Amino acid sequence: MSRSPSSVVHRSLFAALLLMSPFDLLASMGMDVYLPVVPEMPRILGTTPSVVQLTLSLYMVILGAGQLLFGPMSDAIGRRPVLLGGAVTFAVASFLLAGAASAAAFVALRVLQATGAAAALVATFATVRDVYADRPEGAVIYALFGAMLSFVPALGPIAGALLAEHFGWRSIFVLLGALATAATLQALAKWHETRPAPTSRPHLAFGAILRDRHFWTYSLGFSAAMGAFFVFFSTAPRVLIDKAGFSQLAFSLAFASVALVLIATTRFAKGFVTRWGHAGSLRRGMAMLLIGAALLTAGQRVAPGWFGSFGSFWTFVPPMWVIAVGIVLACSVTANGALQAFGHAAGTATALYYCVESLIVGLAGTASVVLLPGDTAWPLVAYASLLSVLTLIFQGSLSKHERARLPERSKTIGDVREPTTSR
Repeated sequence: MSRSPSSVVHRSLFAALLLMSPFDLLASMGMDVYLPVVPEMPRILGTTPSVVQLTLSLYMVILGAGQLLFGPMSDAIGRRPVLLGGAVTFAVASFLLAGAASAAAFVALRVLQATGAAAALVATFATVRDVYADRPEGAVIYALFGAMLSFVPALGPIAGALLAEHFGWRSIFVLLGALATAATLQALAKWHETRPAPTSRPHLAFGAILRDRHFWTYSLGFSAAMGAFFVFFSTAPRVLIDKAGFSQLAFSLAFASVALVLIATTRFAKGFVTRWGHAGSLRRGMAMLLIGAALLTAGQRVAPGWFGSFGSFWTFVPPMWVIAVGIVLACSVTANGALQAFGHAAGTATALYYCVESLIVGLAGTASVVLLPGDTAWPLVAYASLLSVLTLIFQGSLSKHERARLPERSKTIGDVREPTTSR
């Protein structure tokens, strides 16, 4: 039975975060904590690196595309059953992954794990919207979620490396299953239904959203930013462990340095956006991706041996620090830029936003890793360059369209769009 958000049992902000944040974190940990053992998985499972790459790509695709299923489902049957079902699915899949002995079973179980993560993630954010949409605590929760997720790429691979070193790779998935089980038990006791009673039949305005120029411009920017990080963590184990000879722990520390740049830049994101606006921040974010790609190209052209055994670090990781700044600049504005006209269909628009990003990243990102040498910087150069340029082309077209409509829009009362800042 639906309950009004106002009827939810009152709890402190800290208690609400303690209840909800594990599902947000587990969805990301399912990707990051597994990275240090990726180079070993072809040998362990008796398969090829391309098949192992599928376990990363499919996870991301399902995590995004699943929202198109579970978003409307949570509107229809409620947040609680979708959350609990997803959490149980994630936990079961994680335990089964720990015992997987074949590549086919491993890939299938990763899909199941991502399906559970997608359901839990949708229900979590839908609950935040239900309860905190008109309250200042909502901004605090979103900001804290973002801060916590920034730490996962920094700490997840380190935890995975330590677990694999001392207890074997299977312990990584046992840990994920155990954490998901604990979070599920807590939710079973304390997570109340928050879905508002429906006042009318929901209208899924997929067509209107997909025809919107702002939606595509900013969704492409989001895809460029997140995809650059996806290609980085897909290739980093092969570049730094296989090629440069880093230990799993040394790799994890190098990887964590990129996450720390993300965290540090996030502290200043609000000021950047206030100064440059949505359009200016997106443009500068794409420029940083292109600068990083140029530095990677230069490093790839220079023999890494000139820099000694850590040559691959200096020619691969510092350019990624530049790209990380661009990721933060872009991601700070892409959601608002893409969704600002769809307050009446926020759930559907959000699901499409993440679905489009996941499909682009999963397909284009995987293609770059598979078709180009995966132990070099070329996949990251290709992806970051192509998607950044494509975003800038769409943004230029959007600016021309906005200027053409300016006389008409100046006469429109109640325009929902924020004026595009072009500084």
